[in-house]
Amino acid sequence: MATRLTSAIVARVRDALCSGREPRSMAVDGASGEATTSFQCNLCGEHNTVAAARLQREVSSCRRCLSTVRFRSVAHLVVREVIGGDRTLREIGAHRNIRGVGLSDANAYARPLATHFDYTNTFFDVEPRLDITNVPRSWAGRYRFVIASDVFEHVAPPVSRAFAGARTLLADDGVLILTVPFHLDTETIEHYPNLHRFRIDGHGADAILHNVTSDGRHERYTNLTFHGGTGATLEMRHFSRAGLERELAVAGFSRVTFCGERCERFGVVWPEPWSVPIVARP
Repeated sequence: MATRLTSAIVARVRDALCSGREPRSMAVDGASGEATTSFQCNLCGEHNTVAAARLQREVSSCRRCLSTVRFRSVAHLVVREVIGGDRTLREIGAHRNIRGVGLSDANAYARPLATHFDYTNTFFDVEPRLDITNVPRSWAGRYRFVIASDVFEHVAPPVSRAFAGARTLLADDGVLILTVPFHLDTETIEHYPNLHRFRIDGHGADAILHNVTSDGRHERYTNLTFHGGTGATLEMRHFSRAGLERELAVAGFSRVTFCGERCERFGVVWPEPWSVPIVARP
């Protein structure tokens, strides 16, 4: 994997040097010599000028709503795929006839989406609840868009149930907006492939996962990885791009696009080809 990542970075630098120009909206701060970029946040409407280095997947870069590249990209793809065009949420107005659902979405985009669409943010452990691996029949086919942003890497195996659940929620003309961290190797890495009945003892670096497999074997794991907390934020796997394509195909998604293109107007940039957003349609 390290070789792939290094090669991608070298290619990006080479392409930038060969282009003979800087990206649009890019400037250099005369005082510090630091490259800056300007964008309008498509969530809150704020105009920002920030260090170009801040435009990263998980780094806050809007001074008003503190959104990240990932947060803005989710809303951008909802608008582009459901309404059409590269427009801010304020520019599209209200579309209360369009129903959408999110899975533990961040407030930075969940709240503005709820003002423009018939959108519900759901959670695994608090109301309004939704277990994506066990979707109620009454929810089937109700939604024009489903958002699963950095959720499926935390779903207990088999993760295929989550992809099937997302397809169940969607109308036939619906779209799944999916983000997960992924690499470019061929196989998804399952950290706990035999997970069945488990508990986590301790916290942080001292946390230990105890598992009893379906055939009664005891397993013990250390060096656990959590994303922003404990419990449900445990990283269960590191997806591969090819693995994602296979899971989506099995779940019934026939049109899958990895969206690594820039939308510099909204400060959405993806300098590397891994972990970019995915749009999937039945």
